[in-house]
Amino acid sequence: MNSVLYRILEWITKMALVNVLWIFFSLIGAIIIGIFPSTTAMFAIIRKWLRRDTDIPVLRTFWVYYKKEFRKSNILGAILLPGILLICLDIWYIQASRLDWIQVPLFAFILLYIIFLFYIFPTYVHYDLHVFKIIKQAFLIMLIHPLHTFLMILCLTILFFIYQTLPALTFIFGGSIYALITMWLGLHAFQLIHKKQETHK
Repeated sequence: MNSVLYRILEWITKMALVNVLWIFFSLIGAIIIGIFPSTTAMFAIIRKWLRRDTDIPVLRTFWVYYKKEFRKSNILGAILLPGILLICLDIWYIQASRLDWIQVPLFAFILLYIIFLFYIFPTYVHYDLHVFKIIKQAFLIMLIHPLHTFLMILCLTILFFIYQTLPALTFIFGGSIYALITMWLGLHAFQLIHKKQETHK
């Protein structure tokens, strides 16, 4: 019992630490140029944990990935940012106007782009690819694994309501739990792809 309790507390501490580092390093880069390398570093660490590499020094590993992926992740961010801004404009338009038929494609675009974003960072840290190939790979994985997509939406919706009920958890675990859910489901999808590729060889 003591061992189980210790492991649970250890994981809670690690997840909180990664989340604090994610916020801190995002702020170091004035958010605009900090959030993408910081998010990449967070996903890279959680990927290592999920692959049972749990003894890594968290702060040093985070800093290594932050520096290493700073340029590439910001290039990715520059490509993704127009779509994110467009989503914000679409949401503003939907809230400011009456419901009509034109909002249907807007809702579809918002949903599709947000789901695509769920896959982008798991794909980024798992595959050593050029930025445009990362985008293509993430989009294809999203399309061929609807079950994983559904589970991501379900888990993150539940998480959203938990955070609404307990807002303090958003600051402590907001980014890291999101990364854990999407990285875990993403890894499962990647493994299925790898198995299919092995059987076709």
